[in-house]
Amino acid sequence: MQSLLLQSILNMSQQVYEPDDWEVPRSCVELLGEIGQGSFGMVYEGRLFNSDGTTQQPCAIKTVNVQAADRDRIEFLNEASVMKAFNTHHVVKLLGVVSQGQPTLVIMELMKLGDLKSYLRSHRPDSLENPSATPPSLKRILRMAAEIADGMAYLAAKKFVHRDLAARNCMVAEDLTVKIGDFGMTRDIYETEYYRKGSKGLLPVRWMAPESLKDGIFTSYSDAWSYGVVLYEMATLASQPYQGTFNDQVLRYVIEGGIMERPENCPDKLYSVMRLCWEHKPSSRPSFIELVTLLQNDISADFQSVSFYHSEEGIDYRAQTSSEDTPLRISREIEDFSLSDDEDYKEPRSSTSSKVSNGSTTPNGYVPQQIVTTKC
Repeated sequence: MQSLLLQSILNMSQQVYEPDDWEVPRSCVELLGEIGQGSFGMVYEGRLFNSDGTTQQPCAIKTVNVQAADRDRIEFLNEASVMKAFNTHHVVKLLGVVSQGQPTLVIMELMKLGDLKSYLRSHRPDSLENPSATPPSLKRILRMAAEIADGMAYLAAKKFVHRDLAARNCMVAEDLTVKIGDFGMTRDIYETEYYRKGSKGLLPVRWMAPESLKDGIFTSYSDAWSYGVVLYEMATLASQPYQGTFNDQVLRYVIEGGIMERPENCPDKLYSVMRLCWEHKPSSRPSFIELVTLLQNDISADFQSVSFYHSEEGIDYRAQTSSEDTPLRISREIEDFSLSDDEDYKEPRSSTSSKVSNGSTTPNGYVPQQIVTTKC
C-alpha cells in the first residue's frame, strides 16, 4: 500500500492537485528573509502559526514563481507530497502546503545550515566565506554518516527508492544533525552536476550505480552505491566525484567496474564503508540497516533516542529483514536510462589501490588536484 501511495504521488501525468489535511491557511504563514533560490522559485525563512495564532515554529517556505505554468505548479506540489508519507527524525519533515491562491507555498522543517555540500565546502581550510571554520572532525563525519544511513534505512523500510542521494540533497540543521532533504527540489540549483544523456533527461551520473547507468535499474542497492559517493564527498569536503573526468567518461568507467581511490587522509573505516557500497554486484552491497550497524558504535548514545534504527518500528524492520533475502521493490517511476544495445557489460577487476591512511583524526581529504580512480 505504501509503494502504491508513493507511486501515485510521483505520477507526473496527474493533472490536478487536491487539497487535503496538509493544507494550511495562508494567514498562518509569515515569510521573513530570503534564504536561497529553489528549483521552482524563491525559498524563505518563515514562521508557521497555529490556527489561533498563539504558537509558532520556524520553518522554510518554498514558493513557485507566480508566472509558472500550471504543470510546474502541480509538479512542485506533487514533489512536496512525497514527504507526506514520511515521519522520522533523519528525514526533513513537511509541515504543510498552501495550494489555494498565489503564490503556491510548501512549508518545510527549517534546516538552518543549508545543504550538506555547501556546509562541507564552507569548512574547507581555504574557504573565503568562512575563514575561521575548521573541517568537521572524524567523530562528526561518522555521526553525519550514521544519520544519513538512518534516514535512508527509514525510506527503505517504506519501500521508497531515492534515486538521487548526494550531499546536495542532504540538509544540515542548526545543531549539525543531517537529514535526507526534500525530494526532487534541488535538481535545478545544482544542474551542472547532472548529465543530459540524449533525450533521457538529466542524470546524476557521478552518483549512480553501474546497473542504473547501464540498464536504468534503481533499487535500495543503487541508493547504497550513491551513499558511498556521499561518504566520498564528506571525506573530501565536497570535492567533485571522479574529479578531472567528463561525465560520459565516468558513465563508461563505472559500468566497466571503476571506482574512486581512497581520498588523501581518508580514515580506513570511512573508505572501507565506501568500498562496501561500491561492490559491482548490487546484492553484495550493504543495506542501510547494515550501514547503521557498522557505524553506530562510533557515535554518541543520544543517537539511539532519535534514530529509526532504534525505534520500535526500526527494531521490527530489522527483525523482518534479517529473515528475508529479497530486494526492495522500486517505488519511483523508472525511465529508460540504458545505454545502447552495443555496449558490452564488463566484469569488475580487482583493486590496485595501495594508499593508506596517515592516521589523521580529521578526514580532510580535500585536495585541489585531480582525484585518482581505480578498478574494483
